[in-house]
Amino acid sequence: MEVAPRIVIDDNIHLGKPVIRGTRVPIELIIGKLAGGMTFEDIQQEFEITRDDVLAALDYAAKILQGEEIKVIA
Repeated sequence: MEVAPRIVIDDNIHLGKPVIRGTRVPIELIIGKLAGGMTFEDIQQEFEITRDDVLAALDYAAKILQGEEIKVIA
C-alpha cells in the first residue's frame, strides 16, 4: 500500500515498516544514514535508489513528525 509518493508499506517487507517502493530499503535507515553524515550520493550508491527516493524519505519523515504530539511532564 502506498502511503506517500515513493513510500510503501507491505506486511511482508520489514514487518510492515515504510520502505522505498520497489525496494526493501526502510525509510528509517535512510534518515539514520543522513543523520550519521552520509551524503545523498553515498546513500544512492549504497542502496541503489534515486535522489528523489531520498527526498521522499525526508518528506515522509517530516510529515510524520509534523503530526506527532509531544507532552511535557514536569
